[in-house]
Amino acid sequence: MLHRHPFLSLLTLLYLGFIGLVTLTPGADQPDYQGLAARILARLERYPDLDPLTSRLSVERIEFLANIGLFVPLGVFLLLLVGSRLWFIAMAAGVVLTSMIETVQEQIPGRVSDPRDVAANSIGMFIGIGLALLLTMPATMRRKQERGQSS
Repeated sequence: MLHRHPFLSLLTLLYLGFIGLVTLTPGADQPDYQGLAARILARLERYPDLDPLTSRLSVERIEFLANIGLFVPLGVFLLLLVGSRLWFIAMAAGVVLTSMIETVQEQIPGRVSDPRDVAANSIGMFIGIGLALLLTMPATMRRKQERGQSS
């Protein structure tokens, strides 16, 4: 799998490194994400046209959405690596990975392990896998038709 897709494998490993940097470094070494989320929310609240959106947002919801967004690319990468027939392996790998991250975070100073993060990260993985399945569907259908015609 890794030798058939060397560029995608490298990209996936680099993105895993980025996720590790964001999620597994001590809290003191991290940027203030709550402060960033609060600044984003304050900036959005300046626009009255966005009031239906901003009235439903909070710092916690922005962080939850950011956790989802962080794992969408990883879901895409994993599905492309394992193939659409093995989508369930990509999904299981994503849930295991995010569970491991939260377990390790308990041991890191300044980090808090939160089951909602496992849910958000898993949702991001599922969205990424679904997106990759949708994007690869035409090629998958074409291959199925070619196999059916050659039989």
